[in-house]
Amino acid sequence: MENNNLLEIKNLKQYFDISMGLLKSKPLKAVDDISFSIKKGETLGLVGESGCGKTTVGRSILQLYKPTGGEVIFKGKKIESKESIKHLRQNAQMVFQDPYSSLNPRMTVGDIVGEPLDVMNMYKNRKERNNRVNELMEIVGLSSEHATRYAHEFSGGQRQRIGIARALAVEPEFIVCDEPVSALDVSIQAQIINKFEDLQAQLGLTYLFIAHDLLVVKHISNRIAVMYLGRMMELASAEELYNHPLHPYTISLLSAVPIPDPNYARNHKRILLEGDVPSPLNMPSGCPFRTRCQRATKECSEIRPELREVAPEHMVACIHV
Repeated sequence: MENNNLLEIKNLKQYFDISMGLLKSKPLKAVDDISFSIKKGETLGLVGESGCGKTTVGRSILQLYKPTGGEVIFKGKKIESKESIKHLRQNAQMVFQDPYSSLNPRMTVGDIVGEPLDVMNMYKNRKERNNRVNELMEIVGLSSEHATRYAHEFSGGQRQRIGIARALAVEPEFIVCDEPVSALDVSIQAQIINKFEDLQAQLGLTYLFIAHDLLVVKHISNRIAVMYLGRMMELASAEELYNHPLHPYTISLLSAVPIPDPNYARNHKRILLEGDVPSPLNMPSGCPFRTRCQRATKECSEIRPELREVAPEHMVACIHV
């Protein structure tokens, strides 16, 4: 059977040492032993509460943080040597969450979009570089006249388009979209999401789409992974996850999604989670979600559930499913 996975993540761990005073430190487990794969041309949505490790996953894949453990395999090659990291950077890029802070205020838009071309030596002369910059700006819906202006002169939606043009400059196959619409107005969000979909169809891109808005993720993703406290709780196709959520955490997340139908809202109660998210420095034993789970039993504090397949291509980390 042919393996058409563009990216494979095996047992990825990302721990940060936090100083506890008096020369003591403790590991903060931002990402704790997660595995998944992304097929060529698909979009995997990654959702969860703020602080659950979604962004850290994206940054660890692109080696912006050196992973503490596990393997990142891109196009069949393990990413570990300097050469493999350079190859990854040419083929994988990131669109950052905040379009206000991810663009250099001292550079013109033409230089921001052209910088990856300079780093990778992707042009023969100045004219070729300018033509490529203009082409990239047109792809994302900006005009070539914008190239001489500075980032602060643009709206949030336009700045995010500049960030997307910069990510596309090196002709990547894979893009990590780190909450690319959460800082934007709702009316602009739809435009940017549609732009991502158009670019995927046009250029054959593969996305890891990180967000906490479940409706946005459902709209753009083929499959969705749900994270909680650095662990993966559930992974299934977008339709399956919405119609048949199995993990108590996924069920509670979906119950909070507003649906514009008063009859539905009246008949469906929100599942309110009790307590606060535990600190990643003091993780509960066993299942990380057990302290807020209505189904939790004594067994949940003793067994750390592994992600296992309970239905075709539907994986859940819960001993009660």
